[in-house]
Amino acid sequence: MKKLSFFLALSAFLAYNSYGQRFGYVDARFILSQMPEYTKAEQEINALSDSWQTEISTMRAGIQQMYDALKAEEVLLTKEMYEQRLAKIKAKEEELKDYQRKTFGYEGLLFLKRQELIKPLQDKVYEAVEDVAKKKRVQIIFDKSSDLVMIYTDPRFDYTDYVLEELGLKMSDEEKF
Repeated sequence: MKKLSFFLALSAFLAYNSYGQRFGYVDARFILSQMPEYTKAEQEINALSDSWQTEISTMRAGIQQMYDALKAEEVLLTKEMYEQRLAKIKAKEEELKDYQRKTFGYEGLLFLKRQELIKPLQDKVYEAVEDVAKKKRVQIIFDKSSDLVMIYTDPRFDYTDYVLEELGLKMSDEEKF
């Protein structure tokens, strides 16, 4: 009997505490897209990425030319000469793979540049979210643009506008819908 009354009291206490919690959500991706400095950072990152892709394409074309030249001269080369040229081509291919890893791989140059430019903006948004949560007395705010799946969201609990306001940004009338 004591256990039953303890569990009933505990359930009532937990139900009372959970009833008072307030939840909300924001769309961090949309908020970031409204920030001019984010757009500028994205453009800079895309320009760097494009230039690195161009370098990789140039390197690939050079390797392909080496293969074509080897194929054309194959009958004129001795076995040792053929193997030396093939080894040079393989070394160039390894160089290309290393360059790709260094620029586009995990913690590569692109990742580091994105971290350098985007992370401060994300921190700014999350600080604004925290300020809004404190002002609006919201205990939990979800980011609907992240991996969290929200099947239904009531617009009353969307705090995206408040975060934009906290950051001093305004949403255009077309984007409100």
